Amino acid sequence: MTLSPGQLLRGLAVVVFLIVWALLAHSGSAGEGSADLSVLLGVAPIVAALVLLLWRSSHLLLTGTGVLAMLGGLAWYWPSLRDNIALLFFIQHLGTNLALGTLFGRSLLGGGEALITQLARAVHEANLSDLKRRYTRRATVAWSLFFLINALVSALLWLFAPLAVWSTFANLLSAPLLAAMFVGEHLWRLKALPPEERPSIAQVARAFSMRSQQKAAATDLQPTQPPASSS
Repeated sequence: MTLSPGQLLRGLAVVVFLIVWALLAHSGSAGEGSADLSVLLGVAPIVAALVLLLWRSSHLLLTGTGVLAMLGGLAWYWPSLRDNIALLFFIQHLGTNLALGTLFGRSLLGGGEALITQLARAVHEANLSDLKRRYTRRATVAWSLFFLINALVSALLWLFAPLAVWSTFANLLSAPLLAAMFVGEHLWRLKALPPEERPSIAQVARAFSMRSQQKAAATDLQPTQPPASSS
């Protein structure tokens, strides 16, 4: 697949952004650089996740109250956050990996399909072969373990290793480890699946986007139960 100049530039911009973010996070964890900028980087993912949850609410009063409470809390705790920047980045790293590990892992429970199996079905828009179902389920297990092991290692290094060692792992090695996992899963896919059952990265991204939009639409369209009338 040939990438257009625009796609290459966007990809390069993402890589540069991630490198700069990692270096600033590592510097902030070491107590260097601007404390306010470090706090901003540390709380940005958490704030973004909360805003997304509030935005999807159909109750304007709840959304407005939640945003005001969040801004007030940030203003109130900002001095404390400036004094605990490393802890802030630890919570960010641990929480992200636990959330992603849970996202993949919970789809393995019960009688439903594994997350990557759902994405594969969205890509192919047809029944999956037994081989593809086995592979996608095992891949979901692998990604679950990857994120949960990352969280465990981060917690152990935070508790028992020097701060510089933890920061190197959490801030500088996270993106390379994620890239290595993608490459490893891609090589495994090449060996485990025939060519016609191997989706491209673009197809997987579109499937994940479509699945997220469908879930959001289903949530928005879910009817509310009318209050029970008293007789």
